Amino acid sequence: MPNPGQELSSIDFESMLGGPLVAVINAQAQAAISTVNFIKEVGFKKKAQQDAAGGDTSTMDPIYVTFQYPKELAPFQPAIPANPGNPNANPPIPATPAVPAVPAVFQTQELRVPILTMLPIPFIRIDLTTIDFNAKINSVEFRRTDTNLKVDAALEAKAGWLWGSAKLNVSTSYQRSTQQGSKVDRTYSMAVHIKAVQDEMPAGMERLLGILEGAITSQPA
Repeated sequence: MPNPGQELSSIDFESMLGGPLVAVINAQAQAAISTVNFIKEVGFKKKAQQDAAGGDTSTMDPIYVTFQYPKELAPFQPAIPANPGNPNANPPIPATPAVPAVPAVFQTQELRVPILTMLPIPFIRIDLTTIDFNAKINSVEFRRTDTNLKVDAALEAKAGWLWGSAKLNVSTSYQRSTQQGSKVDRTYSMAVHIKAVQDEMPAGMERLLGILEGAITSQPA
């Protein structure tokens, strides 16, 4: 009869369990590369220039979003009607002239904002990986015996006036066969659960965004 311990020891757990873990590590690396490509392609543009030796080099300049908006420099002042005053009041109220309304004063400003400061940057991190592996082994030991008995008989008789004779033929066959062995059914199942979360922004990226936020400018158009 098969030994379940030997059956389990023959399973290549290193490949079954290590394979998903390696896939998780590769997925984490691909997520990091995707973040780098997102920052480079969305937030920066290449600028070709020549170095001191005359060779062509390229630098990365941040991409800005530029738009205009009206900025109020002086608020609207409503009109003040004339007041004839009242000299008989105590104290007397002097007369005041009417003051016309003063419209608000606006100036068109141009605002330049780095686009990276306006977009959520993906920092995907695999937080939890759970591997469920189930092995089901069914072992059945069987023994079967078949018995076959066959008897054939034939009677032949002869008779006359004064004498008689009889002849009997009997044949017998006996067969017995035995079969024994074992049958093993193996069923394996594996499920991988992965939980990914938005990771905290690295310190270098926070510093870069701080510098870009300081580069936001607003000036008259």
